[in-house]
Amino acid sequence: MFAGLPELGISNGEDLKETLTNCTEPLKAIDQFQMENGILLPTLQSALPFLDLHGTPRLEFHQSVFDELRDKLMERVAVIAEGKEEDRYVKLEELLEKSFPLVKMPSIQPVVMQVLKHLPKVPEKKLKQVMAEKELYKVCAVEVKRQIWQDNQALFGDEVSPLLKQYIVEKEAALFSNDLSILHNFFSSSPKTRRQGEVVLKLTQMIGKNVKLYDMVLQFLRTLFLRTRNVHYCTLRAELLMSLHDLDVSEICSVDPCHKFSWCLDACIREKFVDAKRARELQGFLDGVKKGQEQVLGDLSMILCDPFACNTLVLSTVRNLQELLSQDALPRDSPDLLLLLRMLSLGQGAWDMIDSQVFKEPRMDLEVVTRFLPAMMSIVVDDYTFTVEQKLPSEEKTSLTYPNTLPDTFSKYILENRVACEIGLYYVLHIAKLRNKNALQRLLPALVDTYNDMAFGDIFLHLLTGHLTLLSDEFGSEEFCTAVFENFLLTSFSSKENVHRHALRLLNHQHQKVLPSYIETLKKTLEPPKQSSEPVKELYTMLKEKLEASKKSPPEPEEAPSLDLGLHPVTVPPTPSTPTTL
Repeated sequence: MFAGLPELGISNGEDLKETLTNCTEPLKAIDQFQMENGILLPTLQSALPFLDLHGTPRLEFHQSVFDELRDKLMERVAVIAEGKEEDRYVKLEELLEKSFPLVKMPSIQPVVMQVLKHLPKVPEKKLKQVMAEKELYKVCAVEVKRQIWQDNQALFGDEVSPLLKQYIVEKEAALFSNDLSILHNFFSSSPKTRRQGEVVLKLTQMIGKNVKLYDMVLQFLRTLFLRTRNVHYCTLRAELLMSLHDLDVSEICSVDPCHKFSWCLDACIREKFVDAKRARELQGFLDGVKKGQEQVLGDLSMILCDPFACNTLVLSTVRNLQELLSQDALPRDSPDLLLLLRMLSLGQGAWDMIDSQVFKEPRMDLEVVTRFLPAMMSIVVDDYTFTVEQKLPSEEKTSLTYPNTLPDTFSKYILENRVACEIGLYYVLHIAKLRNKNALQRLLPALVDTYNDMAFGDIFLHLLTGHLTLLSDEFGSEEFCTAVFENFLLTSFSSKENVHRHALRLLNHQHQKVLPSYIETLKKTLEPPKQSSEPVKELYTMLKEKLEASKKSPPEPEEAPSLDLGLHPVTVPPTPSTPTTL
């Protein structure tokens, strides 16, 4: 406990023990020891007997003086460090030399740690000693740990790894939330709110202004993204940069070539729309990548692969298509639309680019613009034609029925092209948001075969289940339930556990609306096998309990949620050949 005192010429318990062992008059020896090691203040000696008269132990007195002096010294260390004297760090280093031998003494340790904290460059020998002692490493300030970490990537990785795991767990938990809503979903939080998350704040603090540590974290994120293909690492890459931006850490922001691009894109994500002015700015950044600096495309693609960025880009694409329809304009004539597709393509190609280390923008398939988008528009025209037909007087009606097939081009591209697939999936969400049951029943079966099974990804299923809450009453129709469950979700639930979970999430929310005979069939079909994970079993148990409870008491009528998503359909003068909405 008193290790280090002899090195400073201060007697400790062992010295007292030796003195008492060898002396002939113990009381005089104790007095002498107290005189030599007590507070060296002549006027104090005559005052101490008064404390004895008041029954105050000497230990209590010396401890209070010690605590007061320690606090004053720690304050003084901070004042010296924050001052402008040229030799301020020399003073601190001298104090460190004197105090470091006592670093393991609990009462002195805070002083040593305070000095270490305020030294911009701690002597390497001292750093190694702190790193070697687990207890010292644990209690030292993050400012000291940064100096240790920057030359010990493995140790830094051990510190960061649990945070990265926690981040992924939190993101995935949000996607499987039991609360289904179109207004409060995965993408509802603003970028600034997300950056207040525990993991982002901790990582930001750990990095401080240290560019080397920032680069290490980015390398961890790239490696994990390559290893897992988990796009949430892309989100964290963007959030981390913008968190440092919020704190005005210019030491890092000024050297990250993605900073201004991310800043502009962050503003777009906040608005959930890329307007014309910001589109030009983003294009300027992409066009400004110079020869020899192409590696920055790897980081830009990772930032664009962030689901929040992708969500904004596709929502903007759908809105752009709406505006083109209202203007009778073609997709290929819109520079803004072409830029959105370019950025989507760059983001979707992030994994391939980082894996191959070939930093070149992927060539956009122009047939997405010239063939896929027109095919998607033809679906809108079919829908509009049927709607107009239904409004005609009975004598003018023809035998037109709602089409139940899709253009081959549409099905082909959502299977073969990832950008087309992403747009197609968001078009389905748009249709659900408009509560268009017929179009949804037509489109859902086509999503069984999509690029890389994107339709069965957690993000899309999370959004779809939330959007389907707008069509709650339609679940009373066997035809609609067949389209949602048999023709889509149940086609892959047995091989993809995440689909099983999302199907159960949806049923837990909509069970009161589904026909009793159909719900019983679904209940048997969705019963989890023994090897299923606990979350699936818990959701199934929850569903059984709800079904039992609903048999005992009839459901209360629900009010449909009001809907204001800030993305309004564009109305055009109705003509037989032009759809009113996308």
